[in-house]
Amino acid sequence: MMETESVPGILALANMMNGGAFHTSFSSPDADVILGAKDHTLFRIHSWTLKTTSGWFRSLFSMPQRSSSPNHPETINLDEDSHTLESLLLMICGLPINPLTSYDEVDALLFAAEKYDMPGPVSLVRVLIMTPPLLDQPLRLYAAATRCGWEEEAKHASAQSLALNIFAPEHQPILRKLHTGAVLDLLNLHRDRREGIRKRLDEQPFVTGTTMLSCPRCRCKIDHHTWRELKYRVVMEMDARPLGDTVVDVGLTDWPEAIACWDAKCPNAECTCLLYDKVESLRLIRDCINSLPKTT
Repeated sequence: MMETESVPGILALANMMNGGAFHTSFSSPDADVILGAKDHTLFRIHSWTLKTTSGWFRSLFSMPQRSSSPNHPETINLDEDSHTLESLLLMICGLPINPLTSYDEVDALLFAAEKYDMPGPVSLVRVLIMTPPLLDQPLRLYAAATRCGWEEEAKHASAQSLALNIFAPEHQPILRKLHTGAVLDLLNLHRDRREGIRKRLDEQPFVTGTTMLSCPRCRCKIDHHTWRELKYRVVMEMDARPLGDTVVDVGLTDWPEAIACWDAKCPNAECTCLLYDKVESLRLIRDCINSLPKTT
């Protein structure tokens, strides 16, 4: 994982590191430790900074070893690439940090910060993942938040995930990385919203059951097949997109099943009254969706 050794100077070190060059922000000759990234970029940094910001380095430097100085710096070769190490060191040194633009960067940075016991960078990442462009990937946010124990961020991500069909193949690789409890919480949230609307649509004042019912005006027998078809479409849409916005904003107005339902009339030629109150039905369904659980 890492190696340590003392060297007489920068030139000898660069030759030994296969031509590695010093990072421009971390090349101070006053620093007494050199960190080497796996792609051979070198970072000079003060051991005091490492000891005060990292439990891992604090333990390392507490072990008996030869004293280091700017003229004889200690070299520590690490597993991280130069971009990850740069981001980590900028954070612990109080320098302007690199913007995080992808969750691949976030994951690498969190892994390194946790490995070296650096709570400062972890807390900064926690803030940054709640800003664009990282907010538009709720499952990656949920994965990072649940792994780190960030409850508020996990709740936010679970609410954002309601706009996704988490059973779609493209989301499976992310879900496989979650621990069991986190996956179950997310699946339960999506299932509870679907089953919640299904249960509510089977209760009064909606038409219930599958048996023949009567027209409220002329008592003619009605099988209510248009309502059952619309109800099925609503439940299936909630399964694919539990947020429910496509149901109340578009579906209940534009779906063929919705148009057929709201246009349905009593088959009695002498009656022909509308069977369903569109305005009241839309209000009740909207209220039901708004009352469903929204976060894990």
